Amino acid sequence: MIKGIIFDMDGVLADTEYFYRQRRENYLREKKFERREETDFTGSNEKAIWETLVPEDLKLRNRMMLEYREYRAVHPEPYEQLVDPQVKPLFESLKKQGVRIGIASSSENSAITAMMEAAKVTELVDYRISGTECSAHKPAPDIYLRALKDMGLETNEAFAVEDSKAGIASALQAGLRVYALKPRHGEPIDQSAATAVIGQLKDVLALVNSI
Repeated sequence: MIKGIIFDMDGVLADTEYFYRQRRENYLREKKFERREETDFTGSNEKAIWETLVPEDLKLRNRMMLEYREYRAVHPEPYEQLVDPQVKPLFESLKKQGVRIGIASSSENSAITAMMEAAKVTELVDYRISGTECSAHKPAPDIYLRALKDMGLETNEAFAVEDSKAGIASALQAGLRVYALKPRHGEPIDQSAATAVIGQLKDVLALVNSI
């Protein structure tokens, strides 16, 4: 019996991964920064992204990372536009069935809070955790192990909903079944390791009733 579900946020509950990519590309373009090759940063974290973008020049990397933080503040996430409209009705249905809802995201807590407020689901979420609270980011299992422990769930009583290769690996290493939400924009994300791929968020309800 499923007692809890742990959701990733970016790319799952909100279409932020696409927004992040466009915002980052706009910043790099303004800086006339030439990249060696295209990289998929879906599910990644700030440190890993900038280590990949600027692998050799530590001084330049730190400067660009700090400047980009300022750029993000001027170009914040429009969560009202990015939240999947299926989030609230899905969470309401899960709560009626007594299923606990958790959010485990690599984003900062302030971003998780903003997303929940925009989706109007703050009161429906039982638990949330940011990757910034963990010693190791996804694909390490730390965030999911912590979520399971804090929510009082065994691995056979819960599953994760993810989208990125790193997120899927994180949940699997924690011993969870993980269902991958198909990319909204057809991005070539490797979801082959997931337990299964779902087409839309509301498919989660069928999973709860079939497991």
